[in-house]
Amino acid sequence: MIRKACFLILMLCTTFALWAQKPTLPTASPTITPSQPSTQESPALPARTIRSATPIEREETATDTVKKPRLLTDIVKYKATDYQRMDLINNTMTLYNEAEVIYGEMKINAGKIVIDNKTNNVYAYGITDTSDVYQQRPVFNQANNSAEPDSLVFNIKTRKAITYNTRTEEAGIKILSKLSKRVNDSTYYASGVRITTSKNEEDPEYYFYSDKIKYTPDSKVVSGPIQLYIQEVPTPLIAPFIYFPLTDTRKSGFLIPSFGENNQRGYFLQNGGYYFAISDYIDLAVTGDYYTNGSYALRFDSSYAARYKYRGSFSARFETLLNSERGFPDFSRTNIYNIRWTHAQDAGANPSSRFSASVNLGSSEFFRQSVNQVNTGAFLNNNLSSSVSYSKTIDTNPQININLAATHNQNTNTRAVNLTLPTLQASVARVYPFAKAGEPKRGIIKNVNLQYNLRAENRIQTTDEDFFTERMFDNARLGAQHSIPIATNFKVARYFSVTATANLNETWVGDTIERSFDPTLNENVGGIVRDTVSGFDRFATYNFNASIGTTIYGNKNFGDDKKIQAIRHTIRPSVTYNINPGFDQSYQEIIDADGNTVPIPGTRDNLYSRFEGGLFGAPGRQYTSSIGLSVQNNLEAKVRDRDSTKEEGRKIFLLKNLTFSTSYNIAGDSLRISPVSVRGAIPVTKGVEVNFNAALDPYALDRNNRRIERFNIDNGGSLFRLTRANASFSYSINNEMFKGGTVEG
Repeated sequence: MIRKACFLILMLCTTFALWAQKPTLPTASPTITPSQPSTQESPALPARTIRSATPIEREETATDTVKKPRLLTDIVKYKATDYQRMDLINNTMTLYNEAEVIYGEMKINAGKIVIDNKTNNVYAYGITDTSDVYQQRPVFNQANNSAEPDSLVFNIKTRKAITYNTRTEEAGIKILSKLSKRVNDSTYYASGVRITTSKNEEDPEYYFYSDKIKYTPDSKVVSGPIQLYIQEVPTPLIAPFIYFPLTDTRKSGFLIPSFGENNQRGYFLQNGGYYFAISDYIDLAVTGDYYTNGSYALRFDSSYAARYKYRGSFSARFETLLNSERGFPDFSRTNIYNIRWTHAQDAGANPSSRFSASVNLGSSEFFRQSVNQVNTGAFLNNNLSSSVSYSKTIDTNPQININLAATHNQNTNTRAVNLTLPTLQASVARVYPFAKAGEPKRGIIKNVNLQYNLRAENRIQTTDEDFFTERMFDNARLGAQHSIPIATNFKVARYFSVTATANLNETWVGDTIERSFDPTLNENVGGIVRDTVSGFDRFATYNFNASIGTTIYGNKNFGDDKKIQAIRHTIRPSVTYNINPGFDQSYQEIIDADGNTVPIPGTRDNLYSRFEGGLFGAPGRQYTSSIGLSVQNNLEAKVRDRDSTKEEGRKIFLLKNLTFSTSYNIAGDSLRISPVSVRGAIPVTKGVEVNFNAALDPYALDRNNRRIERFNIDNGGSLFRLTRANASFSYSINNEMFKGGTVEG
């Protein structure tokens, strides 16, 4: 209790002495040598010293009973890990090891801090460890600014500070000064300064050296005479002064142009202009070029962003280039341009819709003729492409998906431009019209399902000269295709699975073709005229296919004491049927004035379709109907494991996916049986397989090696004729192989 009372009395005396005295700066302050920071402690008075083995925190406030003007405007907080020492004679306090003092926005961390209550000065040093290594250098923080000197002096009353061997960084620029003086929150003066952007600030590869600078945090650095040093070697690059802007925020201002000379266009100024810091979300830079022969250029560059929503950039460049001089025969004037736009939506901005853009279009000769230095790297670029897309998911039942896209592809060599303006894709999710929601889908009717797909496209093929003119739409082709697949599956006799599918398609076109005969035309085209007929037209197609299959298992057990304990043979036979009707109603002949059929080059029966050359082609004429047969085999074995401690055997493949398949063309008039295809794989060891395939033809050949309507066995040969065979090895690697142990075959 006596010690606690003494401690309270000492604290009260110290507080009174700190606030009641007249504030005067000392005539002489402790000397701090930058190269050898002082670590000498204040004289200890055992009878008046209080020690603590744990970190201590204190707060001091002005409590002057005479009510004199306050000297301090904030609470002073301090702490240390090892001890605090109060010297009542000199009215100082020493904090040692991980010491910290906080006064308003000012914060000092150091190995040792001495607070002088008479002068209102705070002295901060590092400390040396047992290896005589200087550590815990002071860290001085003021608002958002930070400095790391070897030692410092800070006056709490005037808020001025002197730091030695200070390191600080602003906007990527690192400043190292021998002596720095803090005048106020926004002004610092320093001498013996090195300015660099090198990652190694202790031994930079290059730096600018100046005897004196003025430094304003978050604003600028202005220096006196400054010299460039490379690898500690002074260079003749000396400037009377230099200005470094320091800011993390955008500010509007002029952009200084670069100057030079061009052999064809004279002297020039390039990339000069003005930067507009419009807001935190968008900016704009307007720059231009000027040449003494009258050529000029103008550029608009903008970036925009909204956090968690989107970001992008836009650039438009226009150049007018004059070649030679006005009045000369070789004088010419060229206008070129280039437009770029990128837009990316944040992944979490909208889960149901997404918009993106990547645009790069313009004159084919832009990058080749432009003499601006920013375009030099794209001189060999001969392909420009763009893509803008928007997708939307409508969460209904059934779900609807919509995707709208526009694309552009431009070859600067051929000057060909291909556009899709736009492409629309939409789909409605699969629905089961004969089954209630949540009801099990069993049987042929309840398993009937359908969906809807749409693809519409406007495709344009034009040239660089017609780009962005009305002529570019002359050759536009517009079309849409609707598709409705209908399917069902069911069981037959418990063991057979049946799948049936029908596809209904309808195609819309914006124009068709018409062919006619003109006897006055060149014979090379056969006298046939091809005209485009504008107007809506349509055609419908459909097809049907079904399949039935089952799985057959065969097992043979040899006993657990055998090396081969069991063999399992899996057979999957299937039969498919396909039918594709022919749509002859979409085809017609060319009739001349005499009523005769005109031969059409490249056709078999002198028929053509008015839908030829459309976006989705013409309907098929040939009727096909075929039956397909397929048998897949897998042969597995269960063998005794090499590890005798394991009771269960391990499974290996003896033959994998051995498949025989062929088809029979019902609608064909000859050679109805297709060659038998054989393919499969033989596992050799773990990870190694031999893959093989072959083709066996049942028909014979004539003397000209052409297939004839006669079986090979009836022609004196074998049942099948081998027409193709090949084999290959494959080896697969996975992480299981590298976990130790032996590789088993």
